[in-house]
Amino acid sequence: MSVLEPFDYAHDGLKLSGRIARPDGPGPHPAVLVMHSALGPDRLMGQRALDLAQLGFIALATDVYGLGAAGPDLDYMPLFQQFQEQPDLLRGRILAGYDVLRALPEVDAGRISAIGYCFGGQCVLELARSGADVRSVVSFHGLLRTARPATPGMVKAQMLVITGAKDPFVPADDVRRFQEEMTAAEADWQVTTYGQGYHSFTVPDVAELNIVGAAYDPLLDRLSWAKATVFLDATLNDRR
Repeated sequence: MSVLEPFDYAHDGLKLSGRIARPDGPGPHPAVLVMHSALGPDRLMGQRALDLAQLGFIALATDVYGLGAAGPDLDYMPLFQQFQEQPDLLRGRILAGYDVLRALPEVDAGRISAIGYCFGGQCVLELARSGADVRSVVSFHGLLRTARPATPGMVKAQMLVITGAKDPFVPADDVRRFQEEMTAAEADWQVTTYGQGYHSFTVPDVAELNIVGAAYDPLLDRLSWAKATVFLDATLNDRR
């Protein structure tokens, strides 16, 4: 049975406290980055890493902020805003997690994907836009806007965006612009929109945060995870 272990790495001298889960067997294994929301590395990201390990993937739950585990007393919004204003810093921080995962001897460096939630969804799309050699990325109710749009031929990853039609943080115009951006970039993309989906529809305790426009939906949580895992299996295990 897989366990979640601490996994420290760094970017520009800043310690980042990730968590890693490994499947049974010596490998090399396909691998998945798990990118957290604007609220920091929380329990859900650790659970998703464990879930992915059970499916045969090495999974690294990353730490973009460098403050360690998420907690109710930490204010992440200044950091979140900093990354919105400094797209080069954001990409560098994302690539730090990708590079350290790719370098692990038990990882098949040619079979890496990434999933992310909310801000983490934005992160995995920025990873794809950067031209990183990743097979696929999955964005769950992720932010779609970017300061550095994809250019033709740059995106190597197949992209799955799962969003909610009632998500005020990802309005229909953002979805349309994302589709236009990726079509112009000749990327392989798909968007699934849930008509009754609000922001954070995969987060069971989101009601405790009192975020207007955010609501958990257990059905959409299950549906989106099933779709994502089939997508990861198809793209990482060459079932295409």
